[in-house]
Amino acid sequence: MSTTHRWQLLAIALLAGAAIYLLAPILTPFAVGALLAYLSDPLVDRIERLRVSRNVAVSIVFILLVLGLLAILLLLLPLVERQISRFIERLPAYLEWGSNTLLPWIEAQTGLELGTLEFSNLVSLLKSHWQQAGGMAAVVLQNLSKSGMTAVLWLTNLLLIPVVTFYLLADWDRLLENVRSLIPRDMEPTVSRLAREADQVLSGFLRGQLGVMLSLGAIYAVGLTLVGLELALLIGFMAGVISFVPYLGAIVGFGAGMVAALVQFGDWWHLALVALVFGVGQLAESFLLTPWLVGGRIRLHPVAVIFAVMAGGHLFGFLGVLIALPVAAVVMVLVRYAHERYTGSSLYAGQGGQGRRD
Repeated sequence: MSTTHRWQLLAIALLAGAAIYLLAPILTPFAVGALLAYLSDPLVDRIERLRVSRNVAVSIVFILLVLGLLAILLLLLPLVERQISRFIERLPAYLEWGSNTLLPWIEAQTGLELGTLEFSNLVSLLKSHWQQAGGMAAVVLQNLSKSGMTAVLWLTNLLLIPVVTFYLLADWDRLLENVRSLIPRDMEPTVSRLAREADQVLSGFLRGQLGVMLSLGAIYAVGLTLVGLELALLIGFMAGVISFVPYLGAIVGFGAGMVAALVQFGDWWHLALVALVFGVGQLAESFLLTPWLVGGRIRLHPVAVIFAVMAGGHLFGFLGVLIALPVAAVVMVLVRYAHERYTGSSLYAGQGGQGRRD
């Protein structure tokens, strides 16, 4: 590739990045729709193999997708909302336990002065204002309804998501082929190979890890519900959502479950049951969920995931969070390709040497 072509490609990339940055406020529904279409396309392809037309397969998958999202909204959101309200209601009790039990124990073990007076003032403040905190969602909705243009834009974006998803899913294969046809011919084999590798990385993380997260959330939530914890759903699904970082979901959920059990029950039996729930979840993740749902597919490193999400959110807001993982998958593949080219170059081998060929 000539130097002129390299500069032209760099200019195109910079213009695309600038366009995304400037149009970020209106691109969110399109990014969500593209993500849903990407996740749903393999199921459409499987249905097509049963000698069903593309349009019928897309309609079936789209209906299942809409019904699944509606079920989540109608069933889980009210339960989570009640759990959050219960948590806010019980928060003074948790803080009292920390002030009267946890902090004195830490001070006795370490000899440190942790300032229980200020902690008690915080407990009193929360006790007097938790009702207002519990009604925060209603206040937000009221303020949103007062801003007519904001409400209209929010509703428009929400309604655009299923429309964009349906049309992208219907034309997904044709769109990919059109993009491939625009790639310069001398670069097409390399770009296609890198695109396939990026798809393996991204699909291995998104589809596999999403299944692991949902399964773990369900295991933790059901297990803690059987234990009798009031905040079982909140703790369980919180632990499942952040389990994309290995052991972080289990550690956070286990700690929160232990504190909730101590405050609610105050005995060793329920602490043992909480530990059993998270132990079963970790065994299921290690020996069943990860091998089955993720398998041997390449996954993004947890640190790369965290950095990508934070960097994307800082640069492009919510849109950046949505596109962070696809971009990270592409960057990971490009870095691996650059490493491969470097180790095969004369620069790596030194004077008169040949680069590594493995």
